[in-house]
Amino acid sequence: MLLRTDPFRDLDRVFEQIVGTTSRPAVMHVDAERDGDTFYVYFDLPGVDPDSIDLTVERNVLQVRAERRRRGKDDIETVISERPMGVFSRQLFLGDTLDTENLKAAYDNGVLTLEIPVSDRAKPRRIAIGTGDTGRRQIKG
Repeated sequence: MLLRTDPFRDLDRVFEQIVGTTSRPAVMHVDAERDGDTFYVYFDLPGVDPDSIDLTVERNVLQVRAERRRRGKDDIETVISERPMGVFSRQLFLGDTLDTENLKAAYDNGVLTLEIPVSDRAKPRRIAIGTGDTGRRQIKG
């Protein structure tokens, strides 16, 4: 036997049946971290078919879109239906310092992992400092 701990779930279920959508938004949880010259972004997408994941970058906007479908049969009665289904979408605004041309993506165990390197032009670099007359010419020119 399954017990429900959410007293408002019955109201949500009635609302879903009337409106045809869920009253609770489907959330795509994200973690991001930097390790040296690389950013890693992790998207939780459990139960999503990898072929349904669409990843695009336009200018500095990264968009992840995925779909999870319910595997149901016509002759089966659903007793509880709380897992979010449908289309999930998330946008991240990336800084100019990231190299989106070399972005890598992998999907494993329900987690989409992006590896985004820092652009070479954004990395700190040493600037040569001239001395004497040569230094003045370099600074003026």
